[in-house]
Amino acid sequence: MEINVHSSRFQLCCLVILLCSPIIAFASSNPHEDFLQCLTLNSTNDTSISQVVYTPANSSYSYVLDVSIQNLRFLTPDAPKPLVIVTPVDVSQVQTTVYCSRKYGLQVRMRSGGHDYEGLSYLSGVPFVILDLVNLRTITVDAGNATAWVQSGATVGELYYRISEKSMTLGFPAGVCPTVGVGGHFSGGGYGMMLRKYGLAADNIMDAQVVDVNGKLLDRKLMGEDLFWAIRGGGGNTFGVVVSWKIRLVPVPETVTGFAVLRTLDQNATSLVNKWQFIAAQELPDELYMRVILQSYNGADGNRTIQAIFQTLYLGEADELLDVMGSSFPELGLTREDCIEMPWINSTLYFTGFSGQPLEILLNRSSNTKSYFKNKSDYVKKPISEPVLEEIWKWFFKADQGALQMILNPYGGRMSEISESAIPFPHRAGKIYMIQHITAWNNGSVEESAKGISLIRSLYGFMAPYVSKSPRSAYVNYRDLDIGINNEFGNTSYRQASIWGTKYYNRNFDRLVRVKTAVDPSNFFRNEQSVPPLTSW
Repeated sequence: MEINVHSSRFQLCCLVILLCSPIIAFASSNPHEDFLQCLTLNSTNDTSISQVVYTPANSSYSYVLDVSIQNLRFLTPDAPKPLVIVTPVDVSQVQTTVYCSRKYGLQVRMRSGGHDYEGLSYLSGVPFVILDLVNLRTITVDAGNATAWVQSGATVGELYYRISEKSMTLGFPAGVCPTVGVGGHFSGGGYGMMLRKYGLAADNIMDAQVVDVNGKLLDRKLMGEDLFWAIRGGGGNTFGVVVSWKIRLVPVPETVTGFAVLRTLDQNATSLVNKWQFIAAQELPDELYMRVILQSYNGADGNRTIQAIFQTLYLGEADELLDVMGSSFPELGLTREDCIEMPWINSTLYFTGFSGQPLEILLNRSSNTKSYFKNKSDYVKKPISEPVLEEIWKWFFKADQGALQMILNPYGGRMSEISESAIPFPHRAGKIYMIQHITAWNNGSVEESAKGISLIRSLYGFMAPYVSKSPRSAYVNYRDLDIGINNEFGNTSYRQASIWGTKYYNRNFDRLVRVKTAVDPSNFFRNEQSVPPLTSW
């Protein structure tokens, strides 16, 4: 099914007139019952609204709620539960859900994949509805024009697979994990292994369809450039419900090359990581993306060591890659046997550990990555010295094996060429790499959770002198509620909101506030770290 913006606007004109009328909220003893009745009365779709609505009375409610939750910290009996889950099958049901939620004072949380680190797409401290976009995942690829329309409920893996059906020389610069939903991924920026060549997913968005706070369906022309700017990196659940995106596909060669080379402390891991800092963003060609995964490991002799895994995608053949590495990073000792040549689509399996599996595994929305975890992010502007790296290793050694991990993601290339204000994502020139700090634990006991969270908070505190400052930047798709939250009802001062706002958006925060004030002055679309309107200050 091809998405047709113009026909969608025509259908909108035929929707129930209530969607275009002012909403008058009133008190009710059973707001969710009123909400359900409102959905039924205002449904214009052939599919009965009852088939896409789940309440605690439904036997499938728990499964629908839990299936896409990735962070087991929030998959607990005492976690806040939605009064209703709506899984719309078309845009009109999204519009009706927004209208009825506003009318009866129920907050809406949107979910496309469930990978958000703080559970903001399926948790709330007030009565709420989950708008789960799982059924809105149509992808239409136009290989001739190198574009595609993708609905927000699709996963990154589904998008990659559908592109490969049409062309083996087109790709898209999105993330590594195939089960991430594109709605949240694109809304916060979205990066992956082609970051240095083509920038972010959000840098390659050409158009979008958004259901606004009044239930109206807007494309780029109707929403205007300010709102179109804001949704490309301004964070999910903030400005409206983005139901679909038009993206620019990027050329990829017939053959790409990947490798994952592991080095331990005995194999000069410290000096190799130090050298990597100087070349990964500044000297290597844009076609080469080399990230480093750091973790502790018990060797065959039983002694704990540090593993540095140099994981690389090169948009070209192995012989070219060997020449580049031989001149720029000979210390790594890369060999022809380390290199694996493959089509680009196969590289999306390689970097998720699915090498040798059929491509159809990209269509599997279920994830085997569920765990108890707490993550944070940092940006580095100056290389960290070897003595400090050795201090970092001590943090890994005092934690349980595998409890801590750092992923160092290089910037430079195309990222340094795009203006900081081009979209809300500001982390461009001057950043040599981003750190994702990860801690995970094996069970959800209070003691284990407290230990894991305390560990990463302490490491994060230790890192403060060695990362970006004023602000200490963070990546909005790695939400971190430790750095300040909005009041649940929107009564947040500019000073309070700017604590996290400047970390995520730097100077773009003020413009985001102005857009929010214009399109959602009542702050209907919100979460603990959504951009607040001026009217809430």
